[in-house]
Amino acid sequence: MPYFLRAKCIVVGDTTSGKSSLCQVFHSDNSFFPKNYTMTTGVELLVKTVNIPDTKDAVELFLYDSAGKEMFSDFIVKFWDHPSLLIVVYDCTSETSFNSCEKWLQRVRQLSPDVNIPGVIIANKTDLDQRRVISPKMGTDFAQSHGLKYFECSAKEMQGVDAPFYYLANEFHKVYQDRLDMFKSMGMQ
Repeated sequence: MPYFLRAKCIVVGDTTSGKSSLCQVFHSDNSFFPKNYTMTTGVELLVKTVNIPDTKDAVELFLYDSAGKEMFSDFIVKFWDHPSLLIVVYDCTSETSFNSCEKWLQRVRQLSPDVNIPGVIIANKTDLDQRRVISPKMGTDFAQSHGLKYFECSAKEMQGVDAPFYYLANEFHKVYQDRLDMFKSMGMQ
């Protein structure tokens, strides 16, 4: 029996880190990069279905693209209840953006302190290699120290954008399957 699962994915990071661009490129199957920048002032919701390989199952990702400006933080947290997945985005050309990842991660995790939320950290804007200040090793080390998977991409060049989203959909599916197996085993005893 195929399953159609729904996952709430919170997307956070500093303003201008490229969160909205990443979400738009992924949502449009790598066919649309927003050339005009419009600052997100709350939470923009995008929905995309990801088919799980080697199954008939699918995960519908509800992407909560959150504003990165501090002035909106009290407002956006109201949309973050019961997250299933987490994406933390930083601009690899900005030390400030990278240093803020800790803050964003804590804000989301403090809402569900007893729940292990599968997540990724994404180094965006890798097309600006000449201006890069955060090395892949720094990003990887940060991700590993917080139980996250590390990805690099360029929303502008539409490179590597799908990988973190597909990874999260598959992780969510695994968690669901594990719970389903546990409930089945409990019913058999």
